[in-house]
Amino acid sequence: MPYRHDIDGCLAGTIGEHGLAESELDATLAAAAPALDDLHRWHDDGSLPVLRLPARRDDLGELEAVAAGLRGRCDHVLVLGTGGSSLGGQTLYALVDRGFGPPAGTPHLVFLDNVDPDTFAALDAAVDWGRTGVIVISKSGTTAETLTQFLTLVPPLIAAGGEAALKERVVAITEPGPRALRQMAERWALPVLDHDPLVGGRFSVLSLVGLLPALVAGLDAAAVRAGAGEVLDATLHASDPCDSAPALGAAVSIGLARQRGAGTTVLLPYVDRLGFFGLWYRQLWAESLGKDGHGTTPVRAMGTVDQHSQLQLYLAGPRDKMFTVLMSAAAGTGDTVPPDLAGDPALGGKLDYLAGRTMGDLLDAEQRATADTLIRNQRPTRVMAVERVDEATLGALMMHFMLETIVAARILGVDAFDQPAVEEGKVLARQYLDEMAS
Repeated sequence: MPYRHDIDGCLAGTIGEHGLAESELDATLAAAAPALDDLHRWHDDGSLPVLRLPARRDDLGELEAVAAGLRGRCDHVLVLGTGGSSLGGQTLYALVDRGFGPPAGTPHLVFLDNVDPDTFAALDAAVDWGRTGVIVISKSGTTAETLTQFLTLVPPLIAAGGEAALKERVVAITEPGPRALRQMAERWALPVLDHDPLVGGRFSVLSLVGLLPALVAGLDAAAVRAGAGEVLDATLHASDPCDSAPALGAAVSIGLARQRGAGTTVLLPYVDRLGFFGLWYRQLWAESLGKDGHGTTPVRAMGTVDQHSQLQLYLAGPRDKMFTVLMSAAAGTGDTVPPDLAGDPALGGKLDYLAGRTMGDLLDAEQRATADTLIRNQRPTRVMAVERVDEATLGALMMHFMLETIVAARILGVDAFDQPAVEEGKVLARQYLDEMAS
């Protein structure tokens, strides 16, 4: 497996009364067993297409052709979308852009997931519209924020290259049918790629929604799916929930919520490139499980920064949290602290412990220290560790948490794939817009 999954720090045998007793874990695992049957059935009959995506390769050639066209024509590619239409792509893109720009030969991807006018004013001053492409993503084809973004960007794009140039630098992704986005795309003869109606936005990262931006950035989409497939196959071959890491994770999380009041689940990566992964997970968990009074609140923290801003609360605040520390094999990597500088006699030996150590040594020590400190303070903590952070590993982690979420929903008795409460705000926003015109 591309990662190690250790739940010992969540169990009573390790942390005492604040952890799950073996009998409590067994009872929750028994409730997870029907979810494995569901996954087998959905995979076999194809009724949940996200489970078929890891094995697919037939669609990648078409996507790569589209991506190559954007790479060749554009210095910037704007990805318009919100929620699941954006977070998966941002998570994958973080593998190659660490905040200093894209790799040589690939355009700078900019994910625009809000409608803040100030951001768009800054964008207008920052890009060459004649060398800017757009991927506009709306599953429904009616997402107000995304369509507003797109409609406001059409004029500068046309001004820079004429209407004929739009079809060379703009791609739309939406469901089949007479949808507003598709109809707008037809007006300018833009290429339109079909969003599978049965793949929900927050589960769409392994589809063209996440993989087209990834391909534009030069990432290996097949490796993303291969990593996801490894985790999926392991779960499909599990005869018991305890043999499936995602099912085990779901049972621990829901068991701690029910038995120990752990109503908050904190994901704490110690890898900068997994920062957006935490945001992707946050939507997945919250929107899938927060129904009918059920669910736990997901929090994305980050190491090492939150050792200095959140750890005090985590260690000495309310016992209402479960922690997942996500760490990498960092020891021995990175630049070395020069011994003559750290060991300068003027420092009086205060930094001797850093002399000759690499930056990765410090990261490794701190991530392990945080996990161990949480466990010693009887705070339920699981550890997920990866040897490397690449496309296959990220695909594996994403599939783990998608499956964990699906299994958790089954334990709770909620539908993981709908989001009915979200619609109220959309209706009210439309009402306010109508009132502005009166």
